[in-house]
Order: sequence, then structure tokens, then C-alpha cells
Amino acid sequence: MSTLRDLAEEHTQLRPADIDHLHRIAGDWQLLSDLSFADLLLWVPVDGDGTFLCVAQVRPTTAPTAYLDDQVGRIVGGPEVAHLEVAYRQGRIWREGDPVWYGDVPARHEAIPVRLRAADGESGEVVAVVGRDTNLSTARTPSQLELNYLTTADDLAQMTADGTFPPPRHPGETTSAPRVGDGLVRLDANGKVTYASPNAQSAYRRLGYASHLVGEDLAKLHRRLASDPLEGTDAANGVLAALRGEAPPRREIDARGATMLTRSLPLMPAGVPIGALVLVRDITEVRRRDRALITKDATIREIHHRVKNNLQTVAALLRLQARRVSMPEARVALEESVRRVASIALVHETLSMSSDEAVEFDGIVDRVASAATEVAATEVSVGMRRKGSFGVLPAEIATSLVMVLNELLLNAVEHGFPPAGEGGAAGPEGGEAPQVVVTAHRFRKQLHVSVADNGRGLPAEFDAERGGRLGLQIVRALVTGELRGSIELRPGAAGGTEAVLVVPLARGERG
Repeated sequence: MSTLRDLAEEHTQLRPADIDHLHRIAGDWQLLSDLSFADLLLWVPVDGDGTFLCVAQVRPTTAPTAYLDDQVGRIVGGPEVAHLEVAYRQGRIWREGDPVWYGDVPARHEAIPVRLRAADGESGEVVAVVGRDTNLSTARTPSQLELNYLTTADDLAQMTADGTFPPPRHPGETTSAPRVGDGLVRLDANGKVTYASPNAQSAYRRLGYASHLVGEDLAKLHRRLASDPLEGTDAANGVLAALRGEAPPRREIDARGATMLTRSLPLMPAGVPIGALVLVRDITEVRRRDRALITKDATIREIHHRVKNNLQTVAALLRLQARRVSMPEARVALEESVRRVASIALVHETLSMSSDEAVEFDGIVDRVASAATEVAATEVSVGMRRKGSFGVLPAEIATSLVMVLNELLLNAVEHGFPPAGEGGAAGPEGGEAPQVVVTAHRFRKQLHVSVADNGRGLPAEFDAERGGRLGLQIVRALVTGELRGSIELRPGAAGGTEAVLVVPLARGERG
């Protein structure tokens, strides 16, 4: 299905500013649809030939739809769009005419011109028409709630024709809440409540206000109810701003352990301020879950912080023991264990600063690579370089992978560039600078990694399956076991040695 922008750009001469305004209409018109108990269809003229194209549609959540089929993309003309033509050409709301039938469904047609106000605030031109089509099959005497809904809908329809609805959206706000069914309060020009829906009354009751809202000054009531005086003043100022014709950001009110979200909208049909519309929603459970998640995240981060501290303590004890050991082989083994423990601690340190169980792995690789060149037992100065990006990895992959890379990097430095007198030249041939390159890229939910050096290469008698010291045994065990991947050690294309890893990411890959 083509988007609103695609359809408008393909079939009309609308300007980018016009299309942006239509997007604002479609982003906020569920409110008008629910208040009207009607389907809304957004029609745009096609090249001035008397036909109109439907670029968006919304169905009411408060009443049955008039259309079983989606109308988006439909182009109509002739008598069927006469009401749209009147609204578009004359710039007024069209309500005349008899009911029409869509199959077995009788419907009432209305047409609301969509006007884009000029930059100086003056009345602008009509750029589209909103068709408001009401299913009449369940018509009956409306209740007080329905009458207030319809009255408010007519005010917003006129504001759409004036170009003052919808209001500008504030940064970071979504259109998900509150909605008409969550709770609706209508105010007069003095800020007094003239109507409150049952759900709105219930929401205020949870805040501790048990009386009827009708007749109350809502701004003053918000100040009285809020547990935090600053929050109450903020909520009250939102109501007052709407009464002045502004559209303030949404506000929250906390009182007696409950939380309510409010959205205040000005009502000023034909430019005359007549009051405000306040939508409210009880979000107590939502905020309770948010607080629980924040507490859980903080607990997880604290656990990672303590694990990191414990690992660093273990590394310090091993380092202290290594200094007291006289046997060179034992000292080397302890120092290798220190490096392995420290690499794991690095992952937990990163997780302790993250809000979830995933880490940005590039920074960890860079730190491990830097440490490998500093602690490796070699006389050669080896450069480290990373190509590509590992991206964000889940903790269960990162912890094992950092140990694998730590071992491979140390092996590349120590055995690819041994000290002079230990089996060949200390550096690469051809005058190239000694270096190790770590390459990473993602392909089909797999992470492909290579660690390549330009050193002396693998010994002739090296057995890739069975050979190798403890470090390579650890690498093979982690790659095939914990990471469920594969590893290959082979001669590099331009000399030296290359270790190639393939690790599946389907368990928790995040892109």
C-alpha cells in the first residue's frame, strides 16, 4: 500500500508544506473520528480535473465503520464527489444532502475543507478535503455523552477548516494517548467544567477527587490535587494555555499513588475562543511498570558492576601470586590467566554502564587489542587496526567472544612476531611494518570475524585441529561450544596467519 506522501506526489501538484500538513492531519485525526462516530477519508484533488484521490482513512473506535473496504488509493469523480468539490472550492463545511448507501450500509456524507494557514497566521488556501461519513444503520437518540462528543467534533471540524487544527506536535510526543475513550473533559471560556465523561470522572476519583467535576475550575483543581506543587502548577498552566488558544505539551499529575496523563487542546472555531478540550488517561499501572523496569535495570547494572569488581579482585590476586612464583612457566601461566580474567571484566564493566543486556562491541575490541600489544612478550612493536564494525552484541555472545579475540590477538603478536633468535626474523619480510588487522562484518545473521597478521606464519608441522597451546584450546572450546560457531586457522593471503570466525547471531542479534 502506497503511503500518503507517495500518493500525493504521484497524482497531485501539492507542495511539500501541503503534504506535511496532511501528515499532521492524519497523525491526529483519530480524535476527530472518535468524537464524530464517523469514518474520516482524506481526499486531495487530482490535477484540477474534478476528480479526487483518497490518500488516508481512519475508522472510529466509538462506532461501526461505514466502509468494510479500505478506500486509500481510490480515485472518484462526477456526482459522487460533488460535496467534496463544494467544500474544496468554497472553503466551507458541507452538510447538505440525503443519506447514501454503501452496499447495505446507509451513511451520511459531510465534507470538511483542510486549510493550511499562511506563515503570517492569516487564513491560507484549501489543500484537501476530509470526508466525514457516518454509518446510520445504528442511528438512535444520542445520549448526553454522544451529544457532547458531537458538539466537540463540530468545533474541531471548524478548526480544521480554519487551519488551526491539528496543533503543532511537540518533540518526542506520540499520538497513542490519551484518546477519547480514556476520558474527556470540556471546559467553557472561563475554565469551568461543562462536561466530564464517566471515564474522566473515574480518573479524577483515583487522584482523590470524589465529587462531580461539572462546575469545577479545572486549573485550580489540578493545583489542589497534585502531590508535587510544581507538578500541579505545571498541569494547571497547561489548561490555562489551552484556554488562551495555545496547544501545550502533555502533562502528568501524581496524587495519592495514582498518575494521570492530560492533554489540553484549545476550542476556537472560526477563531473565537470558546473553551478547551482536556483528554485524560489513568496511567498508574504504566508508570508502576516503568518504575519496576528502572529498578530492574539498575539492579542488573549493579550486578554487572559487582561482577566486574570481583573479577578485578581475582586478577589482582593472580597477579600478586605470579610475582611470588619463581618458576618462569608458572609465572607465565598466571599472567595469561590475569589477562583472560581482565578481558571478561571488561565486558561486565561495559554492561554495568548500559541500560540493557547488550554492549557496543567495537570499543571493547579496541581496548583488548591495545592491551594485547602492551603485555605481549615480544620485542617487536606491532600495530593494531580494526576494519568494519561488530555493532551491538548481546552479553552472552560478547563475554565469550572477547575471550576468543583476546587469545587470538595475543597469539598473533607473540607467535607471529617472536623475539629475535626464536625461530626466524623478528618482523615481516619486505620491510612492511608489523601489524595485526581485526576485520568484522555481518552477513545473513552471522558475524564474520578475521584476525590476520603479517608475521612469520604457521609452523610447517602445525595441526589446526589438535595442535596449539592452552590458549588455542580455549578458543576452539568457546567458539564451537558457547558461541556455536566455527573457526579456521590458515595462512594469510599475503603471508602471516589468519584466524577466521563465523558466529551465528540469531540468539539475540540487535543490528
